[in-house]
Amino acid sequence: MSRNRRLFSLASAVIAALFLTLSAHAAEEGGAAGAETAAEVFKWINFAIVAGGILWVCWKKAPGLFRGRAEAISSAITKAGSAKAAADAQLREAETKLANLDKEVAELRSFAERESAAEVERIRMATRSDLEKIAAAAKAEIEAAERAARMELKALAAKLAVDGAESLLTKQLTAQAQAALISNFVKSLEGMPN
Repeated sequence: MSRNRRLFSLASAVIAALFLTLSAHAAEEGGAAGAETAAEVFKWINFAIVAGGILWVCWKKAPGLFRGRAEAISSAITKAGSAKAAADAQLREAETKLANLDKEVAELRSFAERESAAEVERIRMATRSDLEKIAAAAKAEIEAAERAARMELKALAAKLAVDGAESLLTKQLTAQAQAALISNFVKSLEGMPN
């Protein structure tokens, strides 16, 4: 505040000195020329007052305005610096990843080859197991079919034997043969104890 008071006092003293000088100058010249000079002096005084008011407003308001603008610019510079640092970090990270890309691709390729080899082996084992199961099932089915065919063959052989025996019996069994058989049977029963 004391600085502003000193500036105001200095400006007032300059204006007063200017006014007194012009008044003295107007008195020396006198008359109409003095009136013109006085009018011109008042114009200059009016100009000085307006200019002083404008300067006073600028000195009063400009520092705050410039300080606020300087802080905004400083803040923007700080943000831009941090954004640049973040962008630089991302760039370095991307460059590192790009440099390691060939290595990662090679690792992925070898991993995929190992996995495919393991999958092929697993499929081979599953196929062998399925083939063994199919072979065992086929063998069991063949054995079952063989047993069924043997039983059917035995049944057919038995039927053919019975049919052959029946036809032979019908040819050879005459009424006389039947009577002889029955009499033999009855004689064998008589000799048995009850």
